[in-house]
Amino acid sequence: MRNHLTKMAGIGLCGCLLFSCNQPTDQDITLPNVIFIMADDLGYADVGAYGQELIQTPNIDRLALEGIRFTQFYAGTSVCAPSRSVLMTGLHNGHTPVRGNKQYGYQNGQLPLPDSTRTVAEYLKAAGYVTGMIGKWGLGNPGTSGDPLKQGWDYYFGYTDQVLAHNYFPEYLWRNGRKVILENTVQYLDTALWHDGLGSYSTEQKQYSHDLFVDDAINFLQKHQQHHFFLYLPLTIPHDNGEQADSLRFEVPSQGIYKEESWSRKEKDYAAMITRMDEGIGRIVDYIDQSGLGENTLIFFTSDNGPMRNMQTTEFFNSNGVLRGAKRDLYEGGIREPFIVRWTGQIAAGSVSEHLGGFWDVLPTLLDLAGQPVPDDTDGISIKPTLLGSGTQPVHSFLYWEFHEGTGSQAIRQGDWKGVKLNVKQDAQAAWEIYNLSSDPGEEKNIAGDHPDKADAFEELMKKSRTPSATFPLAIDTL
Repeated sequence: MRNHLTKMAGIGLCGCLLFSCNQPTDQDITLPNVIFIMADDLGYADVGAYGQELIQTPNIDRLALEGIRFTQFYAGTSVCAPSRSVLMTGLHNGHTPVRGNKQYGYQNGQLPLPDSTRTVAEYLKAAGYVTGMIGKWGLGNPGTSGDPLKQGWDYYFGYTDQVLAHNYFPEYLWRNGRKVILENTVQYLDTALWHDGLGSYSTEQKQYSHDLFVDDAINFLQKHQQHHFFLYLPLTIPHDNGEQADSLRFEVPSQGIYKEESWSRKEKDYAAMITRMDEGIGRIVDYIDQSGLGENTLIFFTSDNGPMRNMQTTEFFNSNGVLRGAKRDLYEGGIREPFIVRWTGQIAAGSVSEHLGGFWDVLPTLLDLAGQPVPDDTDGISIKPTLLGSGTQPVHSFLYWEFHEGTGSQAIRQGDWKGVKLNVKQDAQAAWEIYNLSSDPGEEKNIAGDHPDKADAFEELMKKSRTPSATFPLAIDTL
């Protein structure tokens, strides 16, 4: 049975509403603040710290220079909602409740987290943190069990529905259960299409959601800088708006420094989006440092999954470097992501780690750093020893992923070995592809025929790695 604490929405350990009782400003309580910034559909090599040569990201690169850069850290899976579910729950994709991008009824967003879910926000809230989420949620609309206010957030602002989040100039955003109407004029698309009529583009573009998120994040920090805070900032850049005209799908107010480049419009817009995100991150980091909070604030940066496949921008900017695949793949390009952590004075500047980790490690890590017990049902391990450069770092015996769109796939990484299995929704006996990432980081040579023992071992690990799900079934569930 899962060892979850009782939910107390809006209630802190002091037994009163978090915003109506004294929050821990006592300097004897040493809880580090946390800012967790996550891009959307960003490639492993889309930022300078990971090899990008054309797109300018000086502020993200600065975080890497002043903190630690992980080279083998992974998202929860290769699409939005389930990857975020893994991040929030500390359960990998074989256990987390939302395992795929699944719509929840007509025009009602994605499948919500169940009420029984215990999120990282709830754990930290119970530990005395003020919790805020600004950006794209994708795990339940207002009024559902996945409503952010029911999942540990004291405050939220942004998109709760990831289809609406395709449009950077939306009709409205949500703030704590209320619609904030914006000045944009929005054209919604045919309700018969896959997005239930929630896909849209704007004919008058006045208020850019990303800029609103950065402003709101700084307001949150200003309001709560005397408290211990956990700010989750799941940005939407550089996810495209597939409902726009193809040449306009990377929505950005200005091409900025790329305006005069001899590139296509899409290439200029894509680069401008990422640099605009970087500038916003720079504003947040500058505020933390200028407020004297840097020595007590961890700042994370990552992405929810890899870049869109078959995009000229992905190829032009070499968004994944040598890594194979992209979003919707369980090859490295779909799941291996930038992962940077800065904590001034605590994490050695300029560190680089090859530690194998994933989004399910974030919950136990944050609880460990906050001096809280780590639940015994998590799939993750704390990477605190690696961050602080002290103590013995536990390691995963293997990492596991599922992908539930299309015909489905599964993947396992064990040391340098990687296994990928396709068509798993139809074929319980689908063959494993086997790669050795130490000699073949691009997963170019399938050596399964030379290593039948490894395929057998992966098959046993896979069977142990998932609980059957009626909502997200695989063919193996019928055996």
